[in-house]
Amino acid sequence: MTLACAESCTGGLVGYALTEVAGSSDYFRGGAISYSNDAKRDLLGVPAAVLERYGAVSAETALAMAEGARRVFGADVGVGVTGIAGPDGGSAAKPVGLSHVAVADAAGSQVRRLQRSGDRHANRLASARACLELVLERIEVERGAGNESSPPAATPSRR
Repeated sequence: MTLACAESCTGGLVGYALTEVAGSSDYFRGGAISYSNDAKRDLLGVPAAVLERYGAVSAETALAMAEGARRVFGADVGVGVTGIAGPDGGSAAKPVGLSHVAVADAAGSQVRRLQRSGDRHANRLASARACLELVLERIEVERGAGNESSPPAATPSRR
């Protein structure tokens, strides 16, 4: 399986972690740091309507980012992460430490909402780790299915 990522609040930490492993070029296709809404829309194809209705920090945007990464880089699996790392930028509805991570493949997608209370660095690391854990779960599901050549089973999208 090949993997691509689209990152916002993590600023490239997911791609960094993946490429720290020798041989990662065998499965990692690439990533985009799409910090602005323009980058999310123009590079990854996140629909403007999604950004307007749900905002940059939302499950819907994280999922669209994951799908965009998968499509843009021609990967089997796409990962998307968006959030508010802090120390500023939060609100009552979307507090500092909130992030959404998503994974998408041919079989479907999954999104998780996370809420952390650490400083900016801790929040970014926790979001990146959550992305990698979500990918690992997908791989484990695939291995459990006993079929390493087809996409992993997916949970339905939370759209």
